[in-house]
Amino acid sequence: MAHTKRKPQTDNVVATNRKARHDYFIEQTYEAGLVLTGTEIKSVRERRVNLKDGFVSIRNGEAYLMNVHINEYTEGNQFNHDPLRNRKLLLHKKEIKHLQEAMQTKGVTVVPLKMYLKYNFAKVLIGIAKGKHSYDKRETIKRRDQQRQIDRVMKHY
Repeated sequence: MAHTKRKPQTDNVVATNRKARHDYFIEQTYEAGLVLTGTEIKSVRERRVNLKDGFVSIRNGEAYLMNVHINEYTEGNQFNHDPLRNRKLLLHKKEIKHLQEAMQTKGVTVVPLKMYLKYNFAKVLIGIAKGKHSYDKRETIKRRDQQRQIDRVMKHY
């Protein structure tokens, strides 16, 4: 009997960081696994995650997800997790080295873009981000509004 490959489920997005795409130009993205405790993964499955102020830090050759808020599990006991604790990211050494080199340049940071479940494992899409100026943000908003108007007109034809 032949082994068939499972397709990843695409509707399992837990949280998105929409502010990241507004504030930064995303140059490259990576998929990283997360080291979570039992109550954390239960909270992630309940979609109780906030990525808004998160960023990635690299210490001792390991990548950590900082300042991401995962709410305490409601059914947890006194061994519940700290909502803002630093969580280790599971990446290859080459990827960590590439992230570290990118972070050396001025105005570049690494931010989480979205968190999702893939085969029941929590994954984070992180991106190398370069900061936008206020005029870049206005240009993005203007382009989005123009596209929305074009779509609205084309819908009627």
